Amino acid sequence: MALSGLRYSKSALLVFGAGLVIGLVVVAAKLPGFARVASLAMAAGIVALPFALFADWRRRIPRPKPAARRRRRNTAGKRKAGPTRRGTRRKR
Repeated sequence: MALSGLRYSKSALLVFGAGLVIGLVVVAAKLPGFARVASLAMAAGIVALPFALFADWRRRIPRPKPAARRRRRNTAGKRKAGPTRRGTRRKR
């Protein structure tokens, strides 16, 4: 499906569509009591759509992963054997 990543937008459009269907039923069956419900559902869907689009857009942006902390390697094993210092031993 083309809208697979738009989770919140699909929900907002579903609410708006449900309001349209309820509105069609209200007009066809002449049920004035449900007219307010249909109107509220359509209005809620229209108001929620920009927020849902923004939320889906924020979810789509790739976030940089924090850099992994590097451990200091023990460099004693990599040191070259150089001239030794005489007289640096501790005396007991």
